[in-house]
Amino acid sequence: MTLLSAGIVADDLTGAGDSAVQFASLGWQTRLTLGEPVAITATPGSVVAVVTDSRAMRADAARTCTTDAVMALIGAGIDRLFVKIDSTMRGSVDSQVRGALDAWTHRHPDSVAVVCPAYPGMGRTVEGGLLLVDGAGVETTSVGHDPVTPVATSALADLLPGAVAIQLAQGGASQLALLIAAAEARVVTVDASTDADLALLAAAVELLGARAVPVGSAGLATQMAKVWRRGAVEAGRGAASTSRVSAGPAVVVISSLHDVSRAQHAHLLETSTGVLSLTPGLEEILSPDGDDGMTAWIRANVKHGSSAAVVVILSPSAQTAQSELAPVRIAAALAAITDAVVTRFGVGSLVLMGGEGARAVLDRFDAESLVVSRSIGEGTPVSVIDGGRLHGLTVVTKAGGFGSTSALTDLLPELLKQPKQGASS
Repeated sequence: MTLLSAGIVADDLTGAGDSAVQFASLGWQTRLTLGEPVAITATPGSVVAVVTDSRAMRADAARTCTTDAVMALIGAGIDRLFVKIDSTMRGSVDSQVRGALDAWTHRHPDSVAVVCPAYPGMGRTVEGGLLLVDGAGVETTSVGHDPVTPVATSALADLLPGAVAIQLAQGGASQLALLIAAAEARVVTVDASTDADLALLAAAVELLGARAVPVGSAGLATQMAKVWRRGAVEAGRGAASTSRVSAGPAVVVISSLHDVSRAQHAHLLETSTGVLSLTPGLEEILSPDGDDGMTAWIRANVKHGSSAAVVVILSPSAQTAQSELAPVRIAAALAAITDAVVTRFGVGSLVLMGGEGARAVLDRFDAESLVVSRSIGEGTPVSVIDGGRLHGLTVVTKAGGFGSTSALTDLLPELLKQPKQGASS
């Protein structure tokens, strides 16, 4: 049986990781590329994920960069395309969907985007065309007052203008595929409140063939990994990678402003010893003196000789009144602090919570890609850095809004129990 190759285009780095790991866990060779999506090749049984960083972009820019990313994946030779969006529909989702179709239509003129952001394992469901988080309309949760990309409504019809809503079919996957085809629409949305619903949707997408572009979160990615696998990839084979053994603390960088990530940080401090937490102030990050303000802060707060087993670098929480460029400067500041921590304390492993900060940290160390190997928790992939100054280092990426209050505390012991020896280069 012929092996397929698949491409993932994602609007942020942690989202790319939590979808890519669903494929890796079933044996797909899975790589998340961090540079420009050129000179990439998709081989049979492989998945290539590309990050556009388009979540907070304006509509035209998000559409263009998504088109470019998909065109690069087409050039790489992928057979199937998955568009990873935020499970709570934050950001430029409509433009990302349109941009992906702009490109995919070059290969499949009758392309259709099949959208379902549901992720039941994380409490995200779509019921009656409404996006719910733990049973409540998404706009009534903390997502509704996100300081960067707030969501004002739970109605997918408003978030994706012109999309046709389709209900799950009683006749199974074949009937659902017929309904999607009969809609004769560029974009359709489908309800799902359970993993079984998503499995039915994935089966319908596969029946429609390569012209159907599934658009969703890790919940749908899990099911697409299964149906596209076609039984021809050995489960557990995964991507070949070798992690280096390094001396130093687990370094946790939290750029996410989500209430969940803040609660996870607080739980870690309350229940653990040997934790050093560093939080720069906005006044230093956004200082008129530019980098000089952060340099002085780092000199005063990141000093040689720390014996902490875990070092947390936390973004300041009060960001609502800042300029459009503030998130970029904040991410860059967190990356600079991380560099100083690694230089002075060493690093045994890296945990990155929040997509923009994760991207800034990995760029700071010139990482070229992540080889995704396994999951350490729901929606929490473990990868190995390929290229750059941290080549071979184990890195965990996690969306800020995912997991229980103890999720961060729970994953650290596995990272900390790794054997330590002199750092390798």
